Amino acid sequence: MKLLRLKTFMVVPLLILLMAPALAWADMDDHAHQGKHGHSAMVAPGQWEGSREGIAYSEFNHALTGVGVIIVGMIELGMAMGWRVWRWSQRLLPAALLGSGIFLLIWSDHEAWPIGSWTLAETLSGKDSEMLQHKIFGVLALGVGTVEWLRRVGKLEQWFWSSLLPGFALIGGGMLFLHMHGPHPAGHQIQMHHYVMGTLALAGGMAWFGGEWLNRSTRGLSQDPPSKSVLKIIWAVLVIIIGVQLLFYSES
Repeated sequence: MKLLRLKTFMVVPLLILLMAPALAWADMDDHAHQGKHGHSAMVAPGQWEGSREGIAYSEFNHALTGVGVIIVGMIELGMAMGWRVWRWSQRLLPAALLGSGIFLLIWSDHEAWPIGSWTLAETLSGKDSEMLQHKIFGVLALGVGTVEWLRRVGKLEQWFWSSLLPGFALIGGGMLFLHMHGPHPAGHQIQMHHYVMGTLALAGGMAWFGGEWLNRSTRGLSQDPPSKSVLKIIWAVLVIIIGVQLLFYSES
């Protein structure tokens, strides 16, 4: 039974990692070939935000980021549950964060530097707050991913460093309540997506820190209180739910 649980724990995120990009690209192609009736609202000529291509591009980006978030959540769940996993699998969490950070910094926005017509200064100027926030998310993911990698090779062992990942969830969750897209036919739907993800991220981060508070307040006892493990499991499950929501994120 333990071996089956171990295999399931490892295989599920890997299957998602392999399948999600293909599914997202298929959805992208479907959007690109829709006729004029595929949209319920009109967008201005030449406008990227809300166009068929823009929607497909955004949905693909969210889906791919969701894969990384699911991997992070699965690894955190395994640790919270005390499952024994292969040593190399511990590298999946920082790898997912680093990959998501690089992806956001380069491909998060069609018009932004370095793939779009905007310069680096224009991208970071705040003229487009959505664009700037995507880059901030990318920098945070890279930073936390680097710290998590160093933690797993035994370089950073202090409690502070372990708190950066749930701290990232709190910061990112708060930012999502301010994360506005430009003119978009599905603007209200997108905003609701962000509010739900932000709420889940804030709840997850607080659950992690709640578990740590219990750990400190009960230090010296013969065994950890069950509520500590429950809070850490809640944290991991909420991260997975955020990843699933990103995976099936829709702007149409």
